Amino acid sequence: MTRAGGGQTGALAHARRAAAAEWGVLFTAVRETVVAKRLAAVPLACTATALVMLFSIVQHLPGGERFVTHIGVVKAALPLDTSLLRTPLSLYVPALDLPVWGALAQVFFVFGIAEIVLGRRMTLVVAYTCTLAGTLFARIGVALGPGHLLGLHHLDAYVRDTGPSAAVVALAVCVAFRCRAWWTGGTVALVMVVEAVLLPNLAGLEHLVALVTAMLIAVSAEVFGDFWPRVLGGVGAAASVATEATRRPAAGALTP
Repeated sequence: MTRAGGGQTGALAHARRAAAAEWGVLFTAVRETVVAKRLAAVPLACTATALVMLFSIVQHLPGGERFVTHIGVVKAALPLDTSLLRTPLSLYVPALDLPVWGALAQVFFVFGIAEIVLGRRMTLVVAYTCTLAGTLFARIGVALGPGHLLGLHHLDAYVRDTGPSAAVVALAVCVAFRCRAWWTGGTVALVMVVEAVLLPNLAGLEHLVALVTAMLIAVSAEVFGDFWPRVLGGVGAAASVATEATRRPAAGALTP
């Protein structure tokens, strides 16, 4: 074997080891679950993808954009209570000027992987918490003004603040953290920072907010994930002991 051939083989083997170290846990978990259950393993991802498709179709029908706007479009200029009511559906309303296929692919694959790795409940918590964080930040950014590092132009208050991108970023970070895919998580973070620097608009800054919020959730889940179950388990055990201790004297008093 020539030196060039040996070098290529060594580089390929190194790349395989690096890929296995980075994505081995993730690939194994997803593959085993999908092989066993197929689409039944990701009902949340399927539902979210269907909702994105549905809203995309409806908002391009005559009168559909007005209907979608009234139930799922969030803007910083709207009253806070209206924005909060619309936020759950705003996650599934794609942008009017972007191809919907990109949003569908992102939602299906990222939500599906997150549903398997993080669990359905945690996936929903991350997606909605980070989307809500971005919605609230838009108001703060507009209030700060363009002169501030994290400020936004007042016209951004009237920009449609919808779509699954913030949730997708947040879920990707949480999955990378859970699977210890540090390079993947770092790459996602770096891309979001570069985006915010090169394109300092509402979407870019909201992606940064989603990124930071997701990191806080991931760390909190890692540190305190089994804290409350242990506390509740201890409380339940203590209650059982106390109940048993109360019954014994009562039983003794009834014994002749």
